[in-house]
Amino acid sequence: MREALLYDKLDGGRVRCNLCAHRCLIAEGNKGVCLVRENRGGRLYTLVYGIPLSQAVDPIEKKPLFHFYPGSTAFSIATVGCNFRCAFCQNADISQMPRDRGKIAGYQASPEEVVQAAKRHGCRSIAYTYTEPTIFFEYSYEIARLAHEAGIASVYVTNGYMTPEMLELFQGVTNGHEPWLHGANVDLKAFQDETYRKVCGARLQPVLDSLIKMKELGIWVEVTTLVVPGMNDSEAELRDIAGFIGAELGPETPWHVSRFHPDYMMRDRGPTSATTLRQAYELGRAAGLHYVYVGNLPGAGLEDTTCPACGKKVIERWGFQVMEYRIRDGACSSCGALIDGVGM
Repeated sequence: MREALLYDKLDGGRVRCNLCAHRCLIAEGNKGVCLVRENRGGRLYTLVYGIPLSQAVDPIEKKPLFHFYPGSTAFSIATVGCNFRCAFCQNADISQMPRDRGKIAGYQASPEEVVQAAKRHGCRSIAYTYTEPTIFFEYSYEIARLAHEAGIASVYVTNGYMTPEMLELFQGVTNGHEPWLHGANVDLKAFQDETYRKVCGARLQPVLDSLIKMKELGIWVEVTTLVVPGMNDSEAELRDIAGFIGAELGPETPWHVSRFHPDYMMRDRGPTSATTLRQAYELGRAAGLHYVYVGNLPGAGLEDTTCPACGKKVIERWGFQVMEYRIRDGACSSCGALIDGVGM
């Protein structure tokens, strides 16, 4: 255990957690929504600091981050727990373990050991992923500090339900250090608050606020929408998502539309059709987004990056693998136009 950051002590031994947008009011002896932060004796503790359950070396494209040091590898790490309870979760065995199995599993790995492992494997970044990294913020925050000192970037793969205070602390706004979070892929799961409440146990607006805040803080942002049949796949909703990205985050923000497959508690419908995914792709391009990608549909030819100026293909991909790279000094090798991203 380690005492948590970002909480207020209240009367009666209660605490208010200010890490995520739930802002849980937690009585002594109780846990927050994530079930990995507990009030003990009027102090809030994180129960997962230094206890990852999953580590792996992944292509950065798997996150998916297509415009963040493309072709590099990320050392991926996760603890158990999540502040959402998505019915379609594809990592529910670890994200929902405290809720479904009443346990916290993992093994000891200090922040120093994580950074050393990333260096040993030649990873350009460390990705806090698989579950919701916000709930193991203290652990990721310390890892990111050490990674920054070692010249290794940090990225979040997140549901975006953190507070502005958490992002400002991560980026040094509140304590003066350099930014330690360099990139994020944020799941924008729907564009209806009702869907967030019913399917995820959360609200839409805090996610939109976090996306805007990340852009303001200079974090490279990419957005993923898992297109779920009957939940968020209407033309109107997909158009609204694309419109929000273009208007509020900028047309340079990549949008990944990903194919759903039945999982966890949502096995009552089949995978997303290729037709729907292609429609989402076209809606994104019609909204003026420069970079739209279709995920989990190999062979469709919609994973490549094209130059927004001349239309030539600058990165050719197959799944998570970069096959051809035609960018020189961050620009299209054909016309010289800038290709947005980090380490392009």
